Amino acid sequence: MAAAAHLNIPYEVVIGLRYTRAGRRVRRRNAFISFISAASMAGIALGVMALIVVLSVMNGFQHEVRDRMLSVLPHIEIESQTGSLPDWRLVADKALADPEVLAAAPVLESQAMFVRDGVVRGALIEGIDPALEPRVSQVLNHLQGAPIGQLQAGGFGIVLGIDLARALGVGPGDKVTLVAPQGSFTPAGILPRVKQFQVLATFSSDHYEYDSALAVIHIADAQRVFRQAAPSALRLRIADMQRAPQVAQHLSGLLGEGLWARDWTTQNKTWFAAVKVEKRMMFVILTLIVAVAAFNLVSSMVMTVTEKQADIAILRTLGANPRSVMAIFIVQGGLIGVSGTLLGVLGGMILSWNLDVIVPAIERAFGVHFLDPSIYFISALPSDPQAADIVPIALISLLLSLAATLYPSWRAARTPPAQALRYE
Repeated sequence: MAAAAHLNIPYEVVIGLRYTRAGRRVRRRNAFISFISAASMAGIALGVMALIVVLSVMNGFQHEVRDRMLSVLPHIEIESQTGSLPDWRLVADKALADPEVLAAAPVLESQAMFVRDGVVRGALIEGIDPALEPRVSQVLNHLQGAPIGQLQAGGFGIVLGIDLARALGVGPGDKVTLVAPQGSFTPAGILPRVKQFQVLATFSSDHYEYDSALAVIHIADAQRVFRQAAPSALRLRIADMQRAPQVAQHLSGLLGEGLWARDWTTQNKTWFAAVKVEKRMMFVILTLIVAVAAFNLVSSMVMTVTEKQADIAILRTLGANPRSVMAIFIVQGGLIGVSGTLLGVLGGMILSWNLDVIVPAIERAFGVHFLDPSIYFISALPSDPQAADIVPIALISLLLSLAATLYPSWRAARTPPAQALRYE
């Protein structure tokens, strides 16, 4: 007490800290109160830890899927109202004048069908320039079969997604028939255009949507098959993909009427919106764990107030006002909440940073396998703890803990000294 007075620490803080320490001593009189306080602290810590770990794993999954999408998709795509870009080189020069734009490549996209031994599959056909496309798309840099340089104009070679190739039963060296929707006028009527392509290689983006419905051919062959004289869009790669919306907006204003830039977030708007809603709902649901622990803290504080009736009466007779008595128990309950929150944040961050070690150890110990690579395309739980998630979790936990102390502290402040000492 003397040291506290020397340091000018308010006596409410000193007594609140002393009550907290006393509550941890295992004595017959307050052993149960000590247990309830420890349970409240552990509940807050577990709730905070669960929130951090779950949101970190969701962030990791989101980043994994996003990166695999962007191995196929460009950061920004410039399109025209007419569906054609005959002056794509001029548009590319304007776009590359922006210092944030690193590379540009033309693309001609169209829908078509593949036929092979009675098997029919629809697909999105992308006509690309093999010299420019690897600068904006990463997936074509690692092909199973011939390198992308073997895709030559007039050779009618094709690169298929791995799942599309499996569905058609083809591999490198086999031939597949492409049926284009653009028909040819004949005396017998309009007949679809049919062209045979040789499979040069397959690619795997680890994303079923693209691996099962995407094929790549040379842009010159695409122009001949689909009878289009110019690319349908221009793909861009930028230095920071997180700035794609801002760069796309700037380019849309720079390119003028008839052209607009579309970034990767708008191309997959529905998926990202669904992930955002799911993450928000998981945050709300798991926050209830912290709220339950806060209710336990209320019961712990009520029991503490009941057990400290004589102390409260003595403090009141010595001149302590109701506000000071209330502050004492707020300090006590707040310390439990702060301790639980700090333990939860520390434990959550340690688990999130070491999931790649902890999960395999659990799998080996119990002989289970949580993630089947053939289904999820990944064999380890991805984790990405972010300050934007951890800070709100800690603040909400602290606020709930402090709110839980208000009613018991208010009841302690209203305790009449005479009534509290009557049975002592």
